[in-house]
Amino acid sequence: MRTQPMLSQFMNSITIDNCHIHFNDNAYSILNSYLDAHDISSLFILADTNTHLHCLPKFIAQIETDIPIEIIEIETGEETKSIETCISVWNVLSELGADRKSLVINLGGGVVTDLGGFVACTYKRGIRYINVPTTLLAMVDASVGGKTGIDLGTLKNQIGIIRSGEMVLVDTSFLGTLPKNQMRSGLAEMLKHGLINDLDHWQQLSSLDQMASEDLDRLIRDSILIKSNIVAQDPFEAKERKYLNFGHTLGHATESFFLGKMDRNTLLHGEAIAIGLVMECFISHKLKCFPKGDCDAVKTTMQNHFGKVEISEEDRATIMELLKYDKKNTHGQVNFVLLESIGKPVVDCVVDNALILEAFAYYES
Repeated sequence: MRTQPMLSQFMNSITIDNCHIHFNDNAYSILNSYLDAHDISSLFILADTNTHLHCLPKFIAQIETDIPIEIIEIETGEETKSIETCISVWNVLSELGADRKSLVINLGGGVVTDLGGFVACTYKRGIRYINVPTTLLAMVDASVGGKTGIDLGTLKNQIGIIRSGEMVLVDTSFLGTLPKNQMRSGLAEMLKHGLINDLDHWQQLSSLDQMASEDLDRLIRDSILIKSNIVAQDPFEAKERKYLNFGHTLGHATESFFLGKMDRNTLLHGEAIAIGLVMECFISHKLKCFPKGDCDAVKTTMQNHFGKVEISEEDRATIMELLKYDKKNTHGQVNFVLLESIGKPVVDCVVDNALILEAFAYYES
């Protein structure tokens, strides 16, 4: 996949219920109109060390307002997504006089949008926020749908609130600042959107070896639209929104395992989800008659893009122990999302440990 800067082309905004997503140059026009039309006392831009350097100068140059602006910088990386960072940001907001008319703009990847949204939702019992995702993963997943939150140690997304921001501004030119592994990380969520919802979306993404920028822009919008439509049906994850967790039961447990291993390289979110997608497709084949040919195609596609991670038998036991912390669990049971076919997910599936071990063996084979 090429990672040169994307063309700044016009794409129609997406508005579903309270979710407003605007793209490229149009996004800045809408932001400036919003700042002009609303009673905002002060503006705080939350960025990490990477986006402060690579994205903030362009973003600031697009803002046309007399509202006082303060920049808050946090460290980059999943380890930053913690209550300690929240406390630091809350303290900075308080020291700089943020009030209930203040606005927080989260400029960054999923860590920044998740944490920044949570900070805004809880500071003074809730102030307004806007997400400006700068990674592919954040554009198609983390910044859309109103989920905010932080990790509890190495356990992913255990603390949080579901509340949408004022809008999401997607500027695909920021993707030109990303290394290849970050682009791949976002691709995993886009592939998942195809598997749970749209065969054509899956096929385009899995067969597109050399993506032109205009193709990627279109597919990004398609992925956001898939997620937005699902969230609109079920904002608080009673049923349909659970579809978005396909690949995440084993994926999150694997990601948490590698976060906690000082002697192993951590996995990016999408890299872990790619593992989860392969294994949960295999479980779907065994329990829900998901076609074996499709299962093997998913494995080939994921390993072509992401390679294969070595997971020992000892590692597998620890990962399976981490499944008990999954957010979808109820009544002491681990609940999986599985597929009957591409575009036909099933929720609340119970899987025994023997089959999970078979799934690990399938991934490694």
